[in-house]
Order: sequence, then C-alpha cells, then structure tokens
Amino acid sequence: MKNQNIQTEIDASFLYQKLAENESDETIAGIFREMSAIEKNHARAFAAKENRTLADPLQPSWRARTLNLLGKLFGYDYVLGALMDTEKSIANAVISTKQKHKLPVTGTETNHVKILRSILSREEQLTGAQVSRFESRHRSIGGNAIRAAVLGGNDGLVSNFSLVMGVAGATSGQQGVLIAGIAGLLAGALSMSLGEWISVKSSQELHENQMQIEMDELETSPEDEMKEIILICIAKGIPREQAHEMATEIMKDKVTAHQFLVREELGINPDELKGSAIEAAVYSFIFFAFGAIIPVLPFFFTSGMKAILISVVCSAVGLFLIGAAITLFTGRSAWYSGFRQVLFGLVAAAITFGIGRLIGVSLT
Repeated sequence: MKNQNIQTEIDASFLYQKLAENESDETIAGIFREMSAIEKNHARAFAAKENRTLADPLQPSWRARTLNLLGKLFGYDYVLGALMDTEKSIANAVISTKQKHKLPVTGTETNHVKILRSILSREEQLTGAQVSRFESRHRSIGGNAIRAAVLGGNDGLVSNFSLVMGVAGATSGQQGVLIAGIAGLLAGALSMSLGEWISVKSSQELHENQMQIEMDELETSPEDEMKEIILICIAKGIPREQAHEMATEIMKDKVTAHQFLVREELGINPDELKGSAIEAAVYSFIFFAFGAIIPVLPFFFTSGMKAILISVVCSAVGLFLIGAAITLFTGRSAWYSGFRQVLFGLVAAAITFGIGRLIGVSLT
C-alpha cells in the first residue's frame, strides 16, 4: 500500500506536467506545473519515510502512460477528470481508514482535491475569464466519455454474458442461443440508449426551466435577487459591506446577474447543458453493444459445448480488460480489479447457466 501511495504521487506529478505541456493558457499551465512540483515533493517525502531513493526522472506507471496516451488522442480534459477522480477516491479511502481506526479526521485528507482551488486563489495574475474557463472544464469532465465507454461496455458484457449462459444452459448451447444473444444485445442497447436520452433531455429541460424562472425573478423583483446575491457572498465569507458592493456591481448587468445566480444559487453549469441527448444515446448504444457482442460471437461460428467454452473464455478476457480499465479512474491494482471483475462476471454467468440447465431438464 505504501509503495502504491508513492507511485500514485509520481503518476500525479507526471500527469500534471503533461497537462501543463498541452495547455495553451500560460497562467493555467503554470498552475499545472506547480501542482506537478507539489506531487513530486509528496512522492519523495513518502519515499524518504521508507528509506528509499527514487530514480530521477521519476518513472510513471502504465496507468499514467495510458492516460497520457488517451489525452493525446481525445484531449487532456479526460486526463484531468480521471486525475481528479483518483484523488477523490484516495481521499475517501484515507478518511474511511481513519474512521475505522477511530482516528481524528483533520480535513487535510482532501488536500489533493482542494489544492487546485487554493492555487487559483493565490494566483494574482489569474483573470476572471480564466477562472471561469478552468472551473467549467473541471466540472464538466468528471463524468467523461471514457468512463461511459468502460461502464457501458461492462453493462453490455455482464448482462448479455449472463443471458447467453442461461439460454445455453437450457439448450446445451444449441439452437436459440445466437438469437437470444442478439435479441439481448439489441434490447439492452436500445434500453440503455433510451434511458440515456431521457436522462440527458429531462435534466436539460429541468435546468432550463429553473434558469428561466431565475430570469423572470430578476425582471420582476430585482431587489430581492440583489439580496440573494448579497447573502451568497456573505456565505462565502465576504464582509457584508463588500458583499453589498459586489452585488451592486453584478446587478448592473442583468445577464451577469443571471449567470451568477444560475451558478451560485441553482448550482447549474450552463456549459453542461450544451451536450446532445441524441449523441449521448448513440454513444450509450455503441458502448453497450460493444460489450454485449463478445459472449455472442462464438455462436456465429460454432455451437454446443465448444461455443459455450469459447464464449466463457472470451467473456473472461473482456471482463478482465474492463476491470483493468476501471483502474484508470480508481488507481487500484489492475490485476486486482481485473480478476475481481472476472470473478463477479463468472459467478453471475454460472448462476444463470445453472438456472437454465434446471429449466432445460425440467422441460425435457
């Protein structure tokens, strides 16, 4: 675990440096470079406690190198999202461990998550536009497409693997398995796609309605909205007199006031409403289908016990790769997560196969 902590800090330093190298805004790039230096110091401090000497330059793990490759292919917002999720997971694990051993939780456990904001607050040259850009990117990349691909593929593989094994158990891998597998793929992918479309669309409509109500309130009772802005500023620790001055300045422009209230009162990031519900539905369909086709493929070419065994092997490999891919976000051991995913998937498939066999024998 201690070695893993050191490697996590090394990986964070490496990834922040890559973010800096690929950031066009020099001020934000400077933030990433400072973050990289902080994480590097953490790694060396942890190593010193273990009486270890780290090689220079520090060597990132396969996980960090893979994330960097994904950044090159899809953009480095994905890297920042995965990095922030990893640090949140680590912070939660530290807090859970302390609570388990009845140790005091001091608040420093989440420093890795908070440190970007604290650097922003210390950076005098950072403009309001840069803060807004940085914050909007940070908020919008948490649930990114890479994670959707991994989890969507996992849902498709596990659900259709279980279905195929259930039908194979009832029919000994003969007729009906291929049809059932394709039907399960289409039904599951369409269901996931429709669910994603409804989720995105309803969320957009809800937020748009709330934003319109906020605009109506600004037009009909600006005095009350100004009071709300003052209270929001005071809640952030700003003195009342200064909060009143800020609110007066904000209220001079209705659009600015509306944007402030939408973000601070409603907690809505307008940038997140620009996503296409249809695009999300299409991606959901593709990701689910990609995983669901794996256990079905052998039945295109053969049947019986041979097809069942090949399907199990192919699905186990797919489950391991998905489990390993999940560690891109969790920072856990790829071997541990991969084999855990295989175990859970095989158990689910074994249960449905057994039930299918019982039903098949009963019908016979």
